[in-house]
Amino acid sequence: MITPSATTTLARRELVLAATVLVAMTRLVDPTDAFLVAGLLPVVILLAGVGVLHVDEAGSRPFESLLIPAVLTGGAGAAIHLVPIGLGLLPALAAFALLLDRILALELRLLAQPTGPTEADRSRVVLAAVVTAFVAFTGIATLIPGGLATPGGSGAGGPSVTEGWLVVMAINDALVALILGYRLALFRYGTTRDAGRAALTSAILIAVAAGAVRAVDLPGLVGPALLTLVFYLWDALHGSAPARRREPRFLWESVLLIALALVVVFWNLRLRV
Repeated sequence: MITPSATTTLARRELVLAATVLVAMTRLVDPTDAFLVAGLLPVVILLAGVGVLHVDEAGSRPFESLLIPAVLTGGAGAAIHLVPIGLGLLPALAAFALLLDRILALELRLLAQPTGPTEADRSRVVLAAVVTAFVAFTGIATLIPGGLATPGGSGAGGPSVTEGWLVVMAINDALVALILGYRLALFRYGTTRDAGRAALTSAILIAVAAGAVRAVDLPGLVGPALLTLVFYLWDALHGSAPARRREPRFLWESVLLIALALVVVFWNLRLRV
């Protein structure tokens, strides 16, 4: 198996360091301005990654392999506003840096290997995309005024999201699903046209789900968690071959994720009492 060169490994670590610094700096920006800054972070990571990373002597440059890391960086730049300024930022930034480094290492390894990805490889990328989706959905809701409903809903004195901001939130959630869905669809189809068509269905589904979830004022992180579940189920049901759907491992993965989502829902609903 071909592995990325030492130069690529060094470039990957430098990219992780730069992304971590940018996320930390985004925390210092006012939330109203941070929405734009966090939206630009994925573009910065894509341009920087394509510029400094290569995986072979011919200088092959990644692009699709940087989509998940780029979305993760933008989502973290928004979600970091949930963490108060202080020492608590250090473990949050460390967790982001570790996660970003592992995802980049995975993507670069897949890009370098001469054979196609295995089922285990695809499962790892799906896991990376699901975690990234949760971070991104959480970040978007964090920066939207009233995006994260307070326990008890707007009637309990918490801010209620306006229709305009609800549209903005749904569009941004759909964009996240479009990018991540495209990355996952490439594993199945291999062509840009087919992958794009499949990703578009993910974006539409998430946009509808985002509006429905926020309309019922689900408190705290219930909304992002449910959107992540919808995104995962879209990939599982839309992208899996019938034979894979019958695999016991696939069944247990689905049951585990649904159980975790229910735990999050009930934990947040207890805040209403």
